[in-house]
Amino acid sequence: MLFHSSIRKELGRSFGATLVVLATVVMTIMLIRVLGQASRGSVNPSDVLMVMGYTVLSQLSTILALSLFVSIVGTLSRMYRDSEMAIWLSAGRGLGSFITPLLRFSWPILAVIAVLALLVWPWANTQIQDMKDRYERRGDIDRVAPGQFQESARGNRVFFIDKDTPDSQSASNVFITASERGREVVTSARSGRLETIKDDRFVVLSDGQRLESTVGQPGLKISEFKEYGTRIGTAALSGQDETPVKSRSTLQLLREPTLVHQAELAWRIGLAFAGFNFVVMALAVSTVNPRAGRSGNLVFALFAFIVYYNFLNLGQSWIMSGRIGAAPYLLLLHGGVLAACGLILAKRHHQWSVRRMIGGRSRVAA
Repeated sequence: MLFHSSIRKELGRSFGATLVVLATVVMTIMLIRVLGQASRGSVNPSDVLMVMGYTVLSQLSTILALSLFVSIVGTLSRMYRDSEMAIWLSAGRGLGSFITPLLRFSWPILAVIAVLALLVWPWANTQIQDMKDRYERRGDIDRVAPGQFQESARGNRVFFIDKDTPDSQSASNVFITASERGREVVTSARSGRLETIKDDRFVVLSDGQRLESTVGQPGLKISEFKEYGTRIGTAALSGQDETPVKSRSTLQLLREPTLVHQAELAWRIGLAFAGFNFVVMALAVSTVNPRAGRSGNLVFALFAFIVYYNFLNLGQSWIMSGRIGAAPYLLLLHGGVLAACGLILAKRHHQWSVRRMIGGRSRVAA
């Protein structure tokens, strides 16, 4: 029991520290990315923190898998470097006996990775997509910030208001320029207000002037008005026409087994399988090379994770294009990695070598 408990305690400390560092790095990257989207008008500036939180939550399965892999590699490397592994091996503990404590420590994390990949990933993407759609489909007046020129949703209008009224449905010093059907219209008014008639939204301008010109033709039509109304959109947001595949639930992917759905489902299931393979891979390849330095194994762990993750994305594109089936690819990639890591682990556990095998056959022949 001392053998199991000592390994699990050190793995717990290493995993916690690695998770905090990786989560902080990912949160910083996501915050910069979401701020860039907000500056381009894709995300509501007031929803930046919520979008960042949902984005980090959707990537948490990948963060957990990488943290587990790095923590196991770092712990075993430290044991090799401090000769602690030599003590356990000389006490009769083979390399294969480390599988049990590693799996005892890892199975709750692997279960969380599976839940995050199959359930939380589509839910978080749905929340992000809903906030983006709601912001993109808001009315033109809702886009306007006081003292700033703002383009409409279709790009055919530019608004400017000098809003100094306490009412959110009214504004003063309104300026609108529109381009429709070869006509350029510039409208200015002393004040304006929003009105909803049935399902349509209108902006009603008061005490203003309207300048209209036709592109390519001389002349300018000027008119003054006491009150003028123009339609700016609908009162209610329309539903989303098509849900992105990454926002669809796992149950829906199973019910509609198209190529796109199979590719997304294979990616989600593959991420859960990859977490288990990382545990076996870490045990199989962890060692210490004095010439490579202390960070050699960690560099290898990051490189192996990047290659494995890229193969997951590559397989998703292959399945989507019909070049390979979902089940054969899952078996080929994850089964092949597991078999290769198991072979390496067995070789190190039994201390197999080509020279020893050739020498044994020579003695038998003699």
